[in-house]
Amino acid sequence: MPDPDRFRAAVRVWAAGGPDAATAADTARESAAGLRTVVLVEGVSDQRAVEALAERRHRDLAAEGMCVVPLGGAMSVGRYLRLFGVQGLAVTVRGLCDEAEEGFFRRGLEQAGFGAGLSRSAMEALGFGVCVTDLEDELIRALGSDGVERVIAEQGDLARLRVFQNQPAQRDRSVERQLRRFLGTMSGRKARYAGALVRALDPGAVPRPLDLLLAN
Repeated sequence: MPDPDRFRAAVRVWAAGGPDAATAADTARESAAGLRTVVLVEGVSDQRAVEALAERRHRDLAAEGMCVVPLGGAMSVGRYLRLFGVQGLAVTVRGLCDEAEEGFFRRGLEQAGFGAGLSRSAMEALGFGVCVTDLEDELIRALGSDGVERVIAEQGDLARLRVFQNQPAQRDRSVERQLRRFLGTMSGRKARYAGALVRALDPGAVPRPLDLLLAN
């Protein structure tokens, strides 16, 4: 797949509809040469995590015909599933969502013809993992609070974390809740840390919903 960024940009316009959708659809089809699998994730931080895991495993996603596409919100998953289904690009689709957005993904899959009355295990069998509570929680549990703090120190943010933890609103919270909140307090921080946290994981500690996306 020669240009994943061009493909993602075209798909975003295509899914949104409007006067430019037809042109964007043509661009997406042109850019999809060699595409075999699309991985749908909610946002850019999830995309960074998947790509970091692929890098750790010496996988070249573009060469494999795989593209990670952030939805910009789970409510649009149904539209994207239709674009990639048999009436669209006809490629294999996998996905990742937070627990709170599971219903949107389930309904999208059912409406796109992937089955009826899908349970979480049935969604997983289709290649769609659900994070409890979200991917940040999964990564914090997998690394442990000490492991996450080591990553924060490596990124040069440990002093900022300590100031944050000393705020009155944070003092009575668990370390895990403080870490989760800290990762989301600044624009771009969550996406930056998603890759760093994945790179710090022990090979056998990759959260199951994330691991599922790169399963053969």
